[in-house]
Amino acid sequence: MGISLRIERRAYAPLWLRIGIPLLSVLLSLMIAALMFHLEGIDPLTAYRIIFLSSFGSPKGLSYSVVKMIPLLLCGVGLILAFKANVWNIGAEGQIIVGAIAATWVALFLVPNAPSYVVIPLMFIMGFLAGGLWALIAGILRGKFNVNEVIVTLMMNHIASKITEYLIYGPWMGKTTWGFPESDPFSESAHLPLIPGTYIHYPTLIIAIIAALLSAVLLSYTKPGYEMKVLGLNPEAARYAGISYVRTIALVMFLSGGLAGIAGVGEVAGLHHRLRYPWAISSGYGYTAMLVAWLSRLNCLVAIPVSFLLGALLVGGDAIQISLNLSVNIVYIFNGLILLCLAGGEVLTRYRIRLRRE
Repeated sequence: MGISLRIERRAYAPLWLRIGIPLLSVLLSLMIAALMFHLEGIDPLTAYRIIFLSSFGSPKGLSYSVVKMIPLLLCGVGLILAFKANVWNIGAEGQIIVGAIAATWVALFLVPNAPSYVVIPLMFIMGFLAGGLWALIAGILRGKFNVNEVIVTLMMNHIASKITEYLIYGPWMGKTTWGFPESDPFSESAHLPLIPGTYIHYPTLIIAIIAALLSAVLLSYTKPGYEMKVLGLNPEAARYAGISYVRTIALVMFLSGGLAGIAGVGEVAGLHHRLRYPWAISSGYGYTAMLVAWLSRLNCLVAIPVSFLLGALLVGGDAIQISLNLSVNIVYIFNGLILLCLAGGEVLTRYRIRLRRE
């Protein structure tokens, strides 16, 4: 007689399970991280106090969390649209970068001396189009030729990074940057306005929240949203119902990439005011946004608080690195532990593990 292990999908997850498992996941990750801090000779309670106060303990900390939330929300909502259609867009990181490139081109070359009411809307429009068209390449390859979009979007992240490096080391290297690999600074008219006393570029924040609301309406009350969901649930049924496979895949990838491109505009026009290294523009927002999508259970409205909480986590990680003089690798491990445990908990929410005697 032996014991077999079976993983079964839950027909229904009760409320206590949907609340309890994420809380237990966070608790488990904090316990593991506490052991890691102890091995590094750091008091875990001190580290956690710094994390909490830096993220939630002051208006300044809250504002930093909102700054991190903005790109996570934009990319997360875009990924929800893609995942609803069963399209695996892993390229939000690259789509952020090409959005930043497009905004830089507008600010420095297309209309360098235009007033803010011209240049700022134009940056957002071009950033959306650039990110959308960048993602559309993978969408057309998937729809027309059934090329795996995971591989295509992942590789296009690296292509976008290398294009940025080429520009800042070559034709777009600033004449006033003393040889540093970055573009010239944007004119004042190309700077996004901030909430006074913070770094929150509120035009991008407003766009992100509106995008979440409109995406929820799109998925629930419109024909294209219905077609996305049907395609994601049953592609064969979608084809039988006359839903265009290629058109729907192309639309969902264009929207998903366009929202990530807007996030790139916010980063360069709201914070850096120039084009810089890819890792400086996006510190992994495109990848973390995948967790935003899944933890929100593909709900665009739930993505708003989830992106704020994950943004606060990123702020806390930066704070302990500076305050405790930690290696950046320790911070990555800490953030990764929490994200990994949350992702594992999400699996347990959707599936149950059964042991059976044979």
